[in-house]
Amino acid sequence: MDLLTANDTPGRYPDSFYAAKPGLIPPARPPAEGEIRADVAVVGGGFTGLSAAWHLAGRGYDVVLLEASRVGAGASGRNGGQVGTGQRVGQDALERMVGRDDALALWAMGREAVRLVRETAERPEVGVPFHPGIVHADHKRAHVRETHAYVEKLARDYGYEKMRPLSKSGIREIVASRDYHGGALDEGAGHLDPLAYALGLARLAEAAGVRLFETSRVTRVERGAEVRLSTDRAVVRADWVVAGCNGYLGGLIPEVGRHVMPINNFVVATEPLGPEGQEALIAGNRAVADSRFVVNYFRFSDDHRLLFGGGETYGYRFPRDIAALVRRPMLKVFPQLAGTRIDFAWGGTLAITRTRMPHFARVAPNVLSLSGYSGHGVGMATLAGQVAAETIAGQAERFDLMGRLPAPRFPGGRALRTPLLALAMAWFSLRDRL
Repeated sequence: MDLLTANDTPGRYPDSFYAAKPGLIPPARPPAEGEIRADVAVVGGGFTGLSAAWHLAGRGYDVVLLEASRVGAGASGRNGGQVGTGQRVGQDALERMVGRDDALALWAMGREAVRLVRETAERPEVGVPFHPGIVHADHKRAHVRETHAYVEKLARDYGYEKMRPLSKSGIREIVASRDYHGGALDEGAGHLDPLAYALGLARLAEAAGVRLFETSRVTRVERGAEVRLSTDRAVVRADWVVAGCNGYLGGLIPEVGRHVMPINNFVVATEPLGPEGQEALIAGNRAVADSRFVVNYFRFSDDHRLLFGGGETYGYRFPRDIAALVRRPMLKVFPQLAGTRIDFAWGGTLAITRTRMPHFARVAPNVLSLSGYSGHGVGMATLAGQVAAETIAGQAERFDLMGRLPAPRFPGGRALRTPLLALAMAWFSLRDRL
């Protein structure tokens, strides 16, 4: 089964709240046809690919971008829109994983990712509001002390003063839920509309001279001094290739698929709750992500709908009733919403790694793959595109830093990794409930 077509129709955006916004979706761009030559070919029109194309064109490269469906139609345009500080893995764990010096450099990259997203979103050509503030919510009392110690560590060792600890009463002043016992508030992080942001990145890329083709699925990559990419209508020859396919990579670059695995996640949007209803649930227009292994994450839209993400599946097909799947964790957090209508429910496919850190790989001297953001992709994928551009321009320090990260394979190969992961995730889900 094919992830690109298992749940979606190529050339169409999903029936999400984001895609339903009036006037947002531009006319379709044409597919690639015939023989095309470029300095760099970018595969994938999500945050990674769009950012890479934009930054490469800004450096003077002739860039072609090939998107299998529509720009931002994948995970980049379906996610929760949260832009977290640092990396997906905490700095204490990173210090143990890679040492103090590389952990400091990874922290700097994480901070740069947030800055890059905020400044890009606020450009007039993009025009997407960035709302500051993400609450980390601990669903177990035992987690609160660890969270508060981590806030102290970031201030002491990394000079980060934008995060403050939240007690049980403190978190309930922000989040109207009895499900949480404390946590932290990070005012340096934030949230935005991810599809509007992706479409803004596409406008920036095109304005910089990128040739952007939609419904142009790459079916073959022939490596060599000049890389040859094939679609059903075109052959693209390029000196460099940047692959930003993430969960939709499939078998296009097999060696990446051993380290990066697709999973599905789901989001609902409620009926509009009004400004008062919004403030009553989450004060100050912050986003929230909790401490469960299968994370619940939620925030409000600009028209005061609760956008709640939760639940994961590990096969190809989405469940028949996504709204029912997500309603369960939503009502556990906010039982007061029992009578609230759900207007939109959708799923998307992201990519995870075993370490939950991104996977950057030079799979050939002139072929770069950047993926595996593990739910931390709005910021890190945008930065990854910038890193790909600077690497091609001869400045590979940050790419090599990410490339040094441990990258264990998923056990079982492509045939067995999905059932093995499902068993592991079932255990972690049970542990969350105990």
